[in-house]
Amino acid sequence: MNRNALLALKAPLVTLITVIVIGASLHYYINFALTKAKRELAQQQSNLRDARARLQKARDENTIIARYLSSYQYLQRIGFIGDEQRINWLDALRFTNQQRRLFGVNYQIGTQETYPYASELDPGQLTLHQSVMKVTVRLLHEGDLIPFLGTLAQQGAGVFSVDQCTMERVDISGSARNQPNVRANCELAWITLRPPGAAGDRKS
Repeated sequence: MNRNALLALKAPLVTLITVIVIGASLHYYINFALTKAKRELAQQQSNLRDARARLQKARDENTIIARYLSSYQYLQRIGFIGDEQRINWLDALRFTNQQRRLFGVNYQIGTQETYPYASELDPGQLTLHQSVMKVTVRLLHEGDLIPFLGTLAQQGAGVFSVDQCTMERVDISGSARNQPNVRANCELAWITLRPPGAAGDRKS
């Protein structure tokens, strides 16, 4: 092949090489763009799944709230959920004493502490506390104790458990018929529940 023939092929060769380079560049760019698009699509699909999961969780929580809201509000109202309502406890004691026509109630309340049987109830993130109240009530006879505790529980002043009660006879002086014959000494554990995120334990 002579020199003139080579010169005649120069322009087509340059064009061919340029086309090859451009084609290779386009192929690389297309692959790069496609890979990037696939990654972005996968990320968007992942975000969509997360969003759907959060939406479903929110719907489930709303369903639970709607189902148990009235019960929760009731427990708040009677003083089981939240801070202690000691004034309500004392008012309930006084009212119960009057309602049952007893002979007076003496009481002493201890400091708030962790409820010792909380682990058996498995409260999760909730925390249970108790304050032990020592109650001395004077009764006409032994049978007045259970109605007294029942009436106290009906006052809606909180939730309590009876840890123990002892009774003893009272020395009767005088001839009056309507006077106390029995003294009951009881320990009541007033129990409160603290929701997660509430303020730290308050000692009273």
